[in-house]
Amino acid sequence: VVLDTRHDEMPPKKVVEEEKLGPWALGRFSSNLKVGLVGMPNVGKSTLYNALSNCSIPAENFPFCTIDPNSTRVHVPDDRFDWLVEHHKPKSVVQPFLEIVDIAGLVKGASGGAGLGNAFLSHIKAVDGILHVMRAFDDADVIHVEDRVDPVDDIEIITSELRIKDLEFMNNHLAKMNKDAQRAAQNPTMAKAHKAEMETINKVIAWLEEGKEVRNGMDQWTTSDVDFLNTYQLLTAKPVIYLINLTKKDFARKKNKWLVKIHEWVKAHGGGTIIPFSGAFESELQDTPEDEKEQFQKDCEMTTVLPKIVKTAFSTIHLIYFFTAGSDEVKAWCIRKGFKAPQAAGAIHTDFERGFICAEVMSFADLKELGSESECKAKGKYKQEGKTYVVNDGDVIFFKFNVTAAKKK
Repeated sequence: VVLDTRHDEMPPKKVVEEEKLGPWALGRFSSNLKVGLVGMPNVGKSTLYNALSNCSIPAENFPFCTIDPNSTRVHVPDDRFDWLVEHHKPKSVVQPFLEIVDIAGLVKGASGGAGLGNAFLSHIKAVDGILHVMRAFDDADVIHVEDRVDPVDDIEIITSELRIKDLEFMNNHLAKMNKDAQRAAQNPTMAKAHKAEMETINKVIAWLEEGKEVRNGMDQWTTSDVDFLNTYQLLTAKPVIYLINLTKKDFARKKNKWLVKIHEWVKAHGGGTIIPFSGAFESELQDTPEDEKEQFQKDCEMTTVLPKIVKTAFSTIHLIYFFTAGSDEVKAWCIRKGFKAPQAAGAIHTDFERGFICAEVMSFADLKELGSESECKAKGKYKQEGKTYVVNDGDVIFFKFNVTAAKKK
């Protein structure tokens, strides 16, 4: 046996790699998030909103008829939730929902106040994700504010308006930071924080000036940048889904002259989900009695894409949900991706977070496969997790907590 007794060599210094953050790290870390329908006037936003919410708001052929943003909560379809309800047959059922806001049409020059520009831009600032509605149909009865139909130009106008507004915000913030520089320099901690934020500000301004959106710079932004960006809540940091409004004929045959051009534009601007839909078809479907809807879709040889839009929007703003399930109630709780067990418990009640002891967790997949909680326990699939556990989409959780401790001041 040869013993190595050399102690003079230091072990190599451990390099701590910074976690690469995905787009999910941008945005408000709240579970009360909403998406907004955004687009030029008269592209079909209110028609889609009416179909989604099944409630009537003015959707006449008139630019700016939607001045105050209307908001509705729509159920997020989920087979797992339906299975849990069927399995437990509870007294009470609380489905997951998504809040959708109908924002009035945006026009060229909105960032400078054109149309009802500034009000709309503040409405967009208040949502967490953008459903960008584009018109890819000609209709002499529905006027287009630019007097032509060109969805690629429409999307270009809107993204540049949002980018101009972000640049304006960042330049104003830069001016404020420059004003505060002298005061910050008097304290080493403040000076350090000021320097870090100035680096982020200059980086973001340079990125926007290159004509790029903040959400497409995830390989550029450090964790520190992301922390600052989340306080700015920039318009181009919000995730986007592109919804293309087609005629019934084009939707049925899944063809339209604009689809390839839109796809190329989206690909060149960071990628994203594109969902074609037909406002005319969805509108007719909503007017069809409930018991005839299935047959109506078969007759038209078309299927509604509303559930797909809602599900995609929900996951695009980085929301997931966990379930609490039993004979009394089956409920889906909405949380942001990345929440740890105590934060998830806080979604139920602040006491649950404050007095968090542990989370008893089984995945929905295991529960469905094994058929019951007792089987999950028997097979070792029912686990006790602590404060560092990151909740997964579809976890079925029972929280243990104790709030006898006095609340920290």
